[in-house]
Amino acid sequence: MTSESSQARNELGAATSPYLRQHADNPVYWREWGDGPLAEAARRDVPVLLSIGYAACHWCHVMAHESFEDEATAAQMNAEFVCIKVDREERPDIDAIYMNATVAMTGQGGWPMTCFLTPGGEPFYCGTYFPDSPRNGMPSFRQLLTAITVAWTQRRDEVWGVGRKVRDHLQTNAAALPAGALEVDDRLLAHAVNTVLGDEDRESGGFGGAPKFPPAALLEALLRHTEYTGTTEALEAARRTCDAMARGGIHDQLAGGFARYAVDNDWVVPHFEKMLYDNAQLLRVYAHLARITGDRLATRVTAEIVEFLRRDLLVPGGFASALDADAAGVEGSTYVWTPTQLTEVLGDADGQWAAELFGVTESGTFEHGTSTLRLRLDPDGFDTPAVRERFDDVRRRLLAVRADRPQPARDDKVVTGWNAIAVTALAEAGAGLGHPEWIDLAREVAATLCAEHVRDGRLRRSSLGGVVGDPVAALDDHAALVTALLTLHQVTGEISLRDQALELLDTTIEIFADADEPGSWYDAAGIDLIARPRDPIDGATPAGASLLAEALLAASALADTTSAMRYSELLDATLGRGAVLLAKLPRSAGQWLAVTQARIAGPLQIAVSQTACSTGALAGLAWTVAPGGSIIVAGQRDSMPLLEARGPVGDVDAAYVCRGMVCDLPVTDEQGLRAALR
Repeated sequence: MTSESSQARNELGAATSPYLRQHADNPVYWREWGDGPLAEAARRDVPVLLSIGYAACHWCHVMAHESFEDEATAAQMNAEFVCIKVDREERPDIDAIYMNATVAMTGQGGWPMTCFLTPGGEPFYCGTYFPDSPRNGMPSFRQLLTAITVAWTQRRDEVWGVGRKVRDHLQTNAAALPAGALEVDDRLLAHAVNTVLGDEDRESGGFGGAPKFPPAALLEALLRHTEYTGTTEALEAARRTCDAMARGGIHDQLAGGFARYAVDNDWVVPHFEKMLYDNAQLLRVYAHLARITGDRLATRVTAEIVEFLRRDLLVPGGFASALDADAAGVEGSTYVWTPTQLTEVLGDADGQWAAELFGVTESGTFEHGTSTLRLRLDPDGFDTPAVRERFDDVRRRLLAVRADRPQPARDDKVVTGWNAIAVTALAEAGAGLGHPEWIDLAREVAATLCAEHVRDGRLRRSSLGGVVGDPVAALDDHAALVTALLTLHQVTGEISLRDQALELLDTTIEIFADADEPGSWYDAAGIDLIARPRDPIDGATPAGASLLAEALLAASALADTTSAMRYSELLDATLGRGAVLLAKLPRSAGQWLAVTQARIAGPLQIAVSQTACSTGALAGLAWTVAPGGSIIVAGQRDSMPLLEARGPVGDVDAAYVCRGMVCDLPVTDEQGLRAALR
């Protein structure tokens, strides 16, 4: 084993990831992932120490402070390893591979993730957080480093053997889901929905126990199921969960937006980081709920999520990725209150009123006698303007004072896929709830993504401050952007958006399709890694394959006939493979369930043929009353495939409603359209 080169240094200062830049001042000689560091490990005959995390990760910060900022620990790392730091949000392909290895070795995973690799990238020891001193049966990080070095120098054959076995395990477990194992029909959907409803926590909302994560894709699927089937059980379950989350501490009662998850069963105490991908998905859900029920709370939450995105996450290039859980090193300190603090800000009467309203107690619901804010019940008289004005005034005053507290850091990285999900949600919410300014915001973000995130003809994963990073976009980035562009095409009628989307879709199919397994898709573009990840399960964000299914669904209705048939065949092959997830793991297949529901319905297509002087009223109504997942277009006769040979009736707009290849007679008024969709 050779000593560390005198020329080595920390190379993260120029990274396009804020998380990596957070480690640029560490005494550790961090590198970014690439062929160079792996070749250096081979040249020096040392293992690779791979550390994976993300900017909003609390324990990532703890381990960094305890170990990576410590000179003695850094010296040992530099002398005995080549050290690589990866932002899991920028390189989900690398994260997926080594998370699977960590779970296989330890039975659990999480971040920070710590893996030791051969110079060929094969993991031979993996774990998560390691403390700076022995604790709770765990070795200290430096003890672990020493043990790894001893194994590398004295038991090399054993190390190589473990690495090969793990590599083989990862490659085997990246196999495609079976094709055609189950019939994709209403019975499968009913089974999936009933299984999910059987896991509902009817008292506190959500599915399963603590920790509770917002199940956004699953909620969207339940809402669609109600709209397409007319049954109410799924709607009521979705409504209970949405209401519980909106009233809980996981929801920022002052500024809008949702935290990553709740650590308890009742949504009281969140892990305070706020992620773009959660809020983008929840925007779609709450807008959908508000549209079909008119629920006042859902309507308000929808508007507040949009305002949170605009105010707190909008940066040059799009929406930032996240807000940290910590502020000035203390988790949640920005957000929690005591009764005394409320009184100091609001005075005695309003302070006591706010404490009762938001569940702020003397004993506290969080740490050190502080409480998160919850909206346990609407205040008495909330239907009156005076009480609503008092409620809004109290929130404004508290938020103004909160703004003077230390604020959580923001991860300004603009991730293509997450922004695309936000674009789709904004466009649908704007069209469905009558907010054209939300559509304008969606259009601006989409235009920026398309202009800035394509380099050398390839879509890229992320950017920072207008500088695009090297990592190529993953399947979920491509698929989500296709759906976003097709959604904007439907909402705005701009043909160029559809053409751009279909071109990107064809590229996506070319890059990510498994040629030997039609309907199965790789998550990564096939760069030199020890395995090509393929995970079809919906997690914090939907799987790349289920996102692609949504893109194919829309394309199958919006493209020309020849292309539409090809997209439809790929869609059915993809959903055929996802059927096993609906049968066995429906709680982890929310996006699959939502897309399959829309596919079985046709998909439902509404083409509004407009006169030259159309007011757009009938098209606007379609966005208000049509079920989620419907394909809606409006324009003049022959302006797009769904309007070929379809014109207005007389001198008024006409809506043509089709389910798959079967169409009704055109309708021209609200009553007729509602009847056609019933």
